[in-house]
Amino acid sequence: MNQTQDAPEARDAAEAGQAPETADRPPPPEHPRFTKPQRVAFVQSAWHREVIDECRIAFLEEIQARHVARAQIDVFEVPGSFEIPLHVQLLAKTRRYTAIVAAGLVVDDEYIAETVIRALMDVQLRTEVPVFSAVVTPQQFHETPAHSEFFRKHFAAKGVEVASACANTLLSLERLRGQVAAGIT
Repeated sequence: MNQTQDAPEARDAAEAGQAPETADRPPPPEHPRFTKPQRVAFVQSAWHREVIDECRIAFLEEIQARHVARAQIDVFEVPGSFEIPLHVQLLAKTRRYTAIVAAGLVVDDEYIAETVIRALMDVQLRTEVPVFSAVVTPQQFHETPAHSEFFRKHFAAKGVEVASACANTLLSLERLRGQVAAGIT
């Protein structure tokens, strides 16, 4: 009769109903849960869609890991980054969303990128709906396979970062609004 011996850690984890940890993959982090449901809009430009899609995909994965259900996230696409602020403003005015995320790639035009970012900040301050930006302007973007691959990876990282910022801000605002309602602040 052949019997294999499991490592004690694996047996203990299996008995506890958990998968054993592996040396190359730590357990996923535990993220706090919201007290109220959150609804998020994600507005992305169609310009360089193959790059921006990486941001959206990474954002959706990370925000779901942070307890915002995919069904609570609406995705919108606009022609370019310049069109993002108006859409974000109209979405914010609906009061349907607790946060809005914008993603775009502005090629070699710092003025447009700065204008878009400033407009997003104005929307946030006027409506009190948090707006997050993954609008990026590289200094010298060339439409080569190497540059496209670099920016796809960069935007995937940006998607995780913006999801983290979004979830953490929503949690912070939830606590702050609770304290204000209770007369603590």
